[in-house]
Amino acid sequence: MLKDEKAVVVFSGGQDSTTCLYWAIQQFREVETVTFMYGQRHSLEIECAKSISKELGIKNTVLDMSLLGQLTENALTRSDIDIAQEEGSLPNTFVDGRNHLFLSFAAVMAKQVGARHLVTGVCETDFSGYPDCRDTFVKSLNVTLNLAMDYQFVIHTPLMWLDKAQTWQLADDLNAFDFVRERTLTCYNGVIGDGCGECPACKLRKAGLDRYLSARAEGVRL
Repeated sequence: MLKDEKAVVVFSGGQDSTTCLYWAIQQFREVETVTFMYGQRHSLEIECAKSISKELGIKNTVLDMSLLGQLTENALTRSDIDIAQEEGSLPNTFVDGRNHLFLSFAAVMAKQVGARHLVTGVCETDFSGYPDCRDTFVKSLNVTLNLAMDYQFVIHTPLMWLDKAQTWQLADDLNAFDFVRERTLTCYNGVIGDGCGECPACKLRKAGLDRYLSARAEGVRL
């Protein structure tokens, strides 16, 4: 039973990972979070992750992954690059190998703290074409980690087949709707809560929120 197990949540303090954290708290006996400092545009993301973990009584570990900024140039690790997406290509917010590295390092940490469950908020339904958000990638990495470390990890992806509106619905089901809406940081411009309203992350979040609130008002489940 999962209630007897321990899990590590890959945690950024954003909408998706916070919803996953609430999900994990209900599923597992003990939960920790791991946050990665990889030279992202806003250090506020780290503080937000720390603050949410503390408020929910969850141990948080911050790992330095700043080497990512040395390996790849993108709009998330370089403040001098404007966020953009050209037709038919990945948005320049894509960080090559990020989820691969994050889950791999989270697995090393999880084994040390006696956890075999990893939880991540990647999603194939409302993603921007990021290859390391795909279900096939996660399943492949799960097998690789088990072989590499001779340890039976299970990677959980509660949001994999949910769109943003359904993710809001899940947060509501977990009694976390207001907390997620007011306390999380999804915005690429570093604005907590509903965000700047202009960046791609905020537009996706708002479109999902509006659709969910409309459905909720009509008493419809998505």
